[in-house]
Amino acid sequence: MKLVFAGTPEVAVPALDALIASHRHEVAAVVTRPDAPAGRGRRLVASPVAQRAEEAGIEVLKPVRPRDEDFLARMREIAPDCCPVVAYGAILPQVALEIPSHGWVNLHFSLLPAWRGAAPVQHAVLAGDEVTGASTFLIEEGLDSGPVYGVLTETVRPTDTSGDLLTRLAFAGAGLLAATMDGIEDGALKAVPQPADGVSLAPKINVEDAQVDWTSPALRVDRLVRGCTPAPGAWTLFRGERLKLISIGLLPERTDLAPGELSAGKNNVYAGTGSHAVELHWVQPQGKKPMRAADWARGVRIAPGEHLDMADVR
Repeated sequence: MKLVFAGTPEVAVPALDALIASHRHEVAAVVTRPDAPAGRGRRLVASPVAQRAEEAGIEVLKPVRPRDEDFLARMREIAPDCCPVVAYGAILPQVALEIPSHGWVNLHFSLLPAWRGAAPVQHAVLAGDEVTGASTFLIEEGLDSGPVYGVLTETVRPTDTSGDLLTRLAFAGAGLLAATMDGIEDGALKAVPQPADGVSLAPKINVEDAQVDWTSPALRVDRLVRGCTPAPGAWTLFRGERLKLISIGLLPERTDLAPGELSAGKNNVYAGTGSHAVELHWVQPQGKKPMRAADWARGVRIAPGEHLDMADVR
């Protein structure tokens, strides 16, 4: 089939690579979000998908809005058979959905209908799911509600961050998306409507959502840190300044610390929660680079009984 691939971030690149490598399909063009400011200089930088497409000599389309007439006209000229999508980042209007004969087929990183929305992997970690996966489905106007072509499952490991899990799903899902394109071309795959039961939503996690509430149980604090790593990054306040929590560990045997209370030894830093203590492994003070928590604690000289600030917990 002639394909137009739509995607933007690094997590979409493995799927693009799999389709470029396919001997059955032609990636005629790529649709991605416009160049965005990045780095200290805030200069405009092309998306990872745009960069990969340019390396492969593939036409790149960067509409400000997918309903722009110039974009729609070019899509009609290309006349794709199908448009595979991975984390494109914009809502596709019905007029665009109607252009490819086999529609737009999205690779979504959850077992639909669970975790429909922008942050399925983060929500799976936050919720403590033991198994998640990826689904390919036909895009319609509803939020991730279209009929499903195929699924794969992936175990959520006890120490997985959302970044770890998303990386594995990106590579496994690339194969699923390529196989879905093959099945659509063969006529062997038929999309099956999603069940009405089991729907859950996964809205974007913002910075305010990532603040630690130290009165929560340790398990919930651990899930928050892992679910918000690498973005937006779990955080707390220490002496009025933001402290990012990159990695922590559970310590069910230590229950002598009040919520948010700190205890620092030569090589370890502990913080109390609503159940038992956690150990801080890696932290990032405001305006500084990530560092081992023990090195941070030596530098700030934690006083006995000092707490991580729980003001403005949401």
